[in-house]
Amino acid sequence: MSKKEFTEEQIRLSRIAKALGHPVRIAILQLLANENCCYHGDMSEIIPVAKSTLSQHLNELKESGLIQGEFTPPTVRYCINKENWESVGELLRTFIDQIAKVNSYS
Repeated sequence: MSKKEFTEEQIRLSRIAKALGHPVRIAILQLLANENCCYHGDMSEIIPVAKSTLSQHLNELKESGLIQGEFTPPTVRYCINKENWESVGELLRTFIDQIAKVNSYS
């Protein structure tokens, strides 16, 4: 069996899984889903981590494309990246369906 390159889909899925792989990031996404947008300072009062830690988690979510940030001096406003969420949902559904299909034949 020869080695193959990872597909773009595999790479994107792993990036999303990494971004979703921490409870602070899940809390951030839930907060943003319930709000139109939220400022970093406001989130730091709600989510129980240091501001610097919160910033690291926000950057991870932003790099994965799950959220977007807009610099409005002196702070940053974050929102769910609605354009990407539809494709993220489809990617995750396809992956879950693929695994379920394989397991249903076992």
